[in-house]
Amino acid sequence: MSWAAMMLVGLVIDALIGWPDALFRKIGHPVTWMGALITWCEQRLNLGGRLPRLLGGAVTVGVVCTATAIIATALAWALPGGFLGVVIGGVLAWPFIAVRSMHDHVEAVAKPLVAGDLPGARFAVSMIVGRDPAQLDSAGIARAANESLAENTSDGIVAPLFWGVVVGLPGIAVYKAINTMDSMIGHRNERFEAFGKIAARLDDLVNLIPARLTGALFALASGRNCPRAFAVMRRDAKSHRSPNAGWPEGALAGALGIRLSGPRAYGDHTVNEPWVNGSCPDPKPVDLMRGLSLYRRAMALMGLALLVLALL
Repeated sequence: MSWAAMMLVGLVIDALIGWPDALFRKIGHPVTWMGALITWCEQRLNLGGRLPRLLGGAVTVGVVCTATAIIATALAWALPGGFLGVVIGGVLAWPFIAVRSMHDHVEAVAKPLVAGDLPGARFAVSMIVGRDPAQLDSAGIARAANESLAENTSDGIVAPLFWGVVVGLPGIAVYKAINTMDSMIGHRNERFEAFGKIAARLDDLVNLIPARLTGALFALASGRNCPRAFAVMRRDAKSHRSPNAGWPEGALAGALGIRLSGPRAYGDHTVNEPWVNGSCPDPKPVDLMRGLSLYRRAMALMGLALLVLALL
């Protein structure tokens, strides 16, 4: 049974309909189910000093990954053979792929930004980034949204599909569990620095290959700007604060001819980060639309790659 074909089915379903609100209201979403288990563990295990918190975080990672793997493996074993199994497997993979959601969230920023509605664009960008939207001008909003587009294309789409192709349903589900733990507990603050350390490092590890694949997809999808996109990615990715995010951000910045990363404000403090493609100008509102267009072409390439793998 072709895992690549299953992932292609899931990708197509999500691109067409996303995760409908009516379905979410009725049954929730697998990520929210994972989140409930992570919260349950955190409330009971994130206690004491650094070492107990570190051990509690390790236990949380083990519990969440094991529970997810057991359920996903049981479902995979229960699949029928042939075409029907591929379709059902694709439906089961569908919730872990965020291609439609990613596009819709960034488009919700781009439309008011292009129209000159800064309050609307600030509100929309606050849904996808953690920095203070009140301190963002038009260029800052376009920069933040393009960075989110680049990084979350890797985390939310390419990485789950990659692990789904490699390991099947257990791969895509366990990856999503790891990524959800990183989002919830992988923070560098007093509460989570020790407790979420293992989850954060594990997330870095499972995203090493997908982040570079995402950068390659953006570069290949950029047409005549492909050499520049690859050059910026290779040059600047290593100076990024994240071991992975710099690869898709570098490719996107090079493809669009803009600069990304750099200083950003979080609440009452500013974080000074090196620029990606720093010799180029800040993005304009139209560059966010261009980023979305590049994203759509990259996702089409992703689908084509899955089709080729499925046929092989």
